[in-house]
Amino acid sequence: MELFQVDAFTDTPFGGNPAGVCILEEAGDEQWMQAVAMEMNLPETAFLYRTEFGYNLRWFTPDVEMDLCGHATLAAAHILWQKGHLDPSERAVFFTKSGTLTADLREGGWIELNFPAEEDKPCEIPERLVEALGVPVKYVGKNRFDYIIEVESEDIVRKLEPNFNLLSKIPTRGFIVTSSAQTEPYDFVSRFFAPGDGTNEDPVTGSAHCCLAPYWKRKLGKNEFMAYQASKRGGILRNVVQGDRVLLIGQAVTTMRCELYTNNPSRPQVERPFINLGGESII
Repeated sequence: MELFQVDAFTDTPFGGNPAGVCILEEAGDEQWMQAVAMEMNLPETAFLYRTEFGYNLRWFTPDVEMDLCGHATLAAAHILWQKGHLDPSERAVFFTKSGTLTADLREGGWIELNFPAEEDKPCEIPERLVEALGVPVKYVGKNRFDYIIEVESEDIVRKLEPNFNLLSKIPTRGFIVTSSAQTEPYDFVSRFFAPGDGTNEDPVTGSAHCCLAPYWKRKLGKNEFMAYQASKRGGILRNVVQGDRVLLIGQAVTTMRCELYTNNPSRPQVERPFINLGGESII
């Protein structure tokens, strides 16, 4: 079967956040999908197969399965249109652990994801969080996935060098660090750290913007934003808050295509012939 590598939330190869995309004929074995994601060694690998009304979609890091992932969903939708599984006018519908998600192809190659808003609530500052970040904080909140931390300036966000060992000891999926932007045309900037899940820094995190967009709506009093995730690779997202949903709008670039020579254990195994190579027999 084919595997693709897609850089999401960017229009430039080797920018944004890389994701693997694997389109299956039927449901995949969980251990097999985890092994493939580990082999790919990308922040996320998306596995999907067609159903009567759309696509079943699951996301795996090299270490664990995730409940929600924006950039790998964007990458999966991009491949469905690029490889002709869907017509450009068709909506991609995904059934996931976080409910039904959709994607629409817009003018200029922008892909619009419709995701649940993941609003935070103010919380007590976790022990050693400030020490781990190494900077003063203005606000700390928490949603079902992550802590969100506002700091004083964009410069602080960009220069942040957390102590990942200390961060990994605080129980949570990840830490969203954000500030208002001083760089045009952006409204806010952020970075995302998830050392507890094996990812010190995620290059561009769509699901984090399900929290960031409602947060900055409360702060700035508007519904639409241009956001920049200030990782080394960098990523650009347009965000729109619509009630309890957030539109995550970004672009994507396919950088690789390969063939996977291992069977999905949910499918019948194919018996392959022995091939003689210089006196050695291999399968």
